[in-house]
Amino acid sequence: MALSQRLDLRQSQSLVMTPQLQQAIKLLQLSNLELSDFIDREIEQNPLLEREDSEPYSNGEIDPKQSADFTPAEPVSAVAEADLGVRDCHDLAMSDVLPTGAEAPLDTDFENVWTNGSAVDEPGEGGGEAFGQWSGQGGRSGFDDDDPNLEQTLSGATTLRDHLIGQLNCDIGDAGDRLIGLALIDLLDEAGYLSTDLATVAELLSCEVERVQAVLKALQRFDPSGVFARSLSECLAIQLRERNRLDPAMQALLDHLDLLAARNLPALIRVCGVDAEDLAEMVGEIRALDPKPALAFDHTPAQLVTPDILMRPAQGGGWIIDLNPDTLPRVLINHRYFTRVSGEVRKKAEKDYLTERFNSANWLVKSLHQRATTILKVASEIVRQQDAFFIHGIQHLKPLILRNIAEAIGMHESTVSRVTTNKFMATSRGVFELKYFFTSAIPGADGHANHSAEAVRFRIKALIDDEPADAVLSDDRIVEILRADGIEIARRTVAKYREAMRIPSSVQRRREKSMKL
Repeated sequence: MALSQRLDLRQSQSLVMTPQLQQAIKLLQLSNLELSDFIDREIEQNPLLEREDSEPYSNGEIDPKQSADFTPAEPVSAVAEADLGVRDCHDLAMSDVLPTGAEAPLDTDFENVWTNGSAVDEPGEGGGEAFGQWSGQGGRSGFDDDDPNLEQTLSGATTLRDHLIGQLNCDIGDAGDRLIGLALIDLLDEAGYLSTDLATVAELLSCEVERVQAVLKALQRFDPSGVFARSLSECLAIQLRERNRLDPAMQALLDHLDLLAARNLPALIRVCGVDAEDLAEMVGEIRALDPKPALAFDHTPAQLVTPDILMRPAQGGGWIIDLNPDTLPRVLINHRYFTRVSGEVRKKAEKDYLTERFNSANWLVKSLHQRATTILKVASEIVRQQDAFFIHGIQHLKPLILRNIAEAIGMHESTVSRVTTNKFMATSRGVFELKYFFTSAIPGADGHANHSAEAVRFRIKALIDDEPADAVLSDDRIVEILRADGIEIARRTVAKYREAMRIPSSVQRRREKSMKL
């Protein structure tokens, strides 16, 4: 058979992910902080885009066009097909809301001539000096570059390293020992523990291990008490030694912290050689100590979550779902600038670039509008499905999967998954991630009703919290109680949920409650 070349024409269908479609999908799963950074980068790259930071309503209310108002009795299809009325950057980009040419811009002083309300042609004329010639008392300029700014006058929080170095310079006079101490300070972890072997430190500094041990012993007397410890028992021992409470019985207790963690009180009484009352007092002293003394320094402030959706009760029943205006991006297309520049360009490359930037800006604005609408639809359907949770509490949380929401609003499961990623909703019961409302189902004892796994965990915790000291509930007994309430659950599932909530076993709880630890 001879090989030859030929030209064929074939017709086929294929699904292609365009860059614009990829961008729209990416925007769905971005959090509000990530979205803000993404928009800032787009504005830097596209001269036709600009932000509009809208002013909040004077009475503190949310724009009614950015909300969905419904009652739980309303059919799902009605909300799925209703226009949710999201007023986003796409609506703000319409030509009827853009300023006209007759409107003066906010700043018309393009030559930066400041006259303080009066015409000043020469210094000393017209009743005032020019802005740059103003001088304060003593002939010094009011804007002297040598003056400290506000940031330089503020006091910063003292770090653990600075706190320890100050004590090092005061308590240790030998320069070599101070060098060893500085090296040990740099090796501390965030809790204040020293995990590096002293032999390694001695080899690094070319000195004897005994000298490093002597310096470490001196450093262990520094504040905060317990710092420079190499283990939990040593950290607690340092603090007890400063309180003059490190007797042989207490040292034996510190040497057997594993027994204390297991609540094996009879073994601790035998090891320490004390009675139950003395052991309870010793454990109380240990609980008053700080196992991580360095956490008081260099702490990172908690990052508050800014909710993307706001939920509030409506008059007459139901809920109102609003998009948070603080996280809703306001991006506009500068049509005036586009019109002016497009009339001046002559080269084809410049025209192509301007057209590509204009199309990219249009697509970004539409994608942001679609993202806001999709988030509002998904959040509204979640609130409808979990209406009993918001009214009665976590024990009424229903099992929910992505398919339930996707079928109700007519979208794909992957879209719902992207929308519920890193999105938070502020409710009357707190701020929850949208993923929180999706839980697996546990079958009911009658074989029909299903129960949410989160609600079952809450029920298990409530049972254990209410158990008396003389009748601690075993896992088997919890299974019997739940089955009586109509929840079909296995013993191993109860044990798994209990361990996930860091609740000890019934034996450990009985020991703890019997000794009142």
